[in-house]
Amino acid sequence: MEDSESFKLGKSTVSIKEDGTQLAEERIELSERNVQELFYANSDKIIHEIEREIGLYIAGREAQLILRGSFKRIQEGKKVIENIVSLFHNKKRIDRNDVSFIINRVKKDIGFSIIELQNKQISIGPNGKIITPKSSGQACYFEAIKENDLIFAIGPAGTGKTYLAMAFALNYLIAENISRIILTRPVVEAGENLGYLPGDLEQKVNPYQRPLYDAIYDMIPYTMFQKYVEKGAIEVAPLAYMRGRTLHDSFIILDEAQNTTRGQVLMFLTRIGYNSKTIVTGDITQIDLPKTKESGLIAASKILKNIDNISFIYFGPEDVVRHPLVEKIIKAFERHRGTGQD
Repeated sequence: MEDSESFKLGKSTVSIKEDGTQLAEERIELSERNVQELFYANSDKIIHEIEREIGLYIAGREAQLILRGSFKRIQEGKKVIENIVSLFHNKKRIDRNDVSFIINRVKKDIGFSIIELQNKQISIGPNGKIITPKSSGQACYFEAIKENDLIFAIGPAGTGKTYLAMAFALNYLIAENISRIILTRPVVEAGENLGYLPGDLEQKVNPYQRPLYDAIYDMIPYTMFQKYVEKGAIEVAPLAYMRGRTLHDSFIILDEAQNTTRGQVLMFLTRIGYNSKTIVTGDITQIDLPKTKESGLIAASKILKNIDNISFIYFGPEDVVRHPLVEKIIKAFERHRGTGQD
C-alpha cells in the first residue's frame, strides 16, 4: 500500500481450536491522526460495520486496531481496512456507501484493491464529474472500451453497462474526439409498435429512452445536455430510425440489445462509420421477444466472437453496484431458473 506510514500491521498471533479452526489476532497501527479520527468518528460506526459484515471482533485503542476472529475473517478485515485507508487518502473523505462497497468487494475477492479501480478514471470535462469502475467486471469493461471499436456488454441490471458507456461517450464528445453521440434502443419489444401510445413520436418514445437520459443527467447539467441536443451533438432515437444511415465520427450506444432481432442487430452494426466507437449493451435473461425469434444479441455473441477489435464483456451478479439486495435477487432468480420450475 502506498501510504504505509498511516497503516502498519503489527505482530499477529494464531491459535488452533480442538476442531481445527484457526483463531487469530492481528494488531494494526494507525499512525496518522486523521486516519484514527476516521475510524473512531460517529461512535465507531465504520468499525462496527466491519465487525458486523465480516464477522470478527475489533477493539479500537487510539492509534491501534486489534482484530480477533478466524484466520479468514482476520484477512478480510485487514484488507477492508487497508482499502478504506487507501480510499481515504485518495478522496480525503469516506462515506457509508464507500465502506459498504469495499466490504462487499473484499468478501468476493480478497485481493480487491480500490486504488486499482480509482486509477481508471473517466473525466466528464476539465472540471466535471469523475467516473471510476466499481467492480472487476467494470474495470475489464473500461479497458475494452479504450482498446476496441466495438464492445458488447452483456449482463444483469445494475452492473453499470449503460452508465459507464455513457461516461465514455460524454468524455469523447467534450474532448472533441468525436462530433456526436447516438443513443438508441429497441422500443416496446423488438417490434417497436408505438401506435397505441398517446402523443406525438417524441412523447411515445421518451419513456423508453428514460434510462439513457438518467445516466446523462447524472453526469452533466440539463442545460448542457439541451445545448448538445439543439446542436445535434447528442441524438436519442428508436432503433428503427437507424436504418439507411451511416454514422461517422460518432460514439454510438445501443441499449437493451437483447430485444433486437438478428436482422435488427445486423442493420445496426452495419451503420458504423469511420472514427466511430460502438457499444452494445443487454441482459440476455430479460428477453421480451417471442420465443420463436432469436435475440440479435445472442446471435451476435456467437457469430462475432472471434473477430479482432470486437470485445465481449460478460458481467455477473458479483458486478452489481446497486443496493446489495439486487445481487441477492438476481442470484435467487438464477437458482430458480436452474431448477426448471415456472
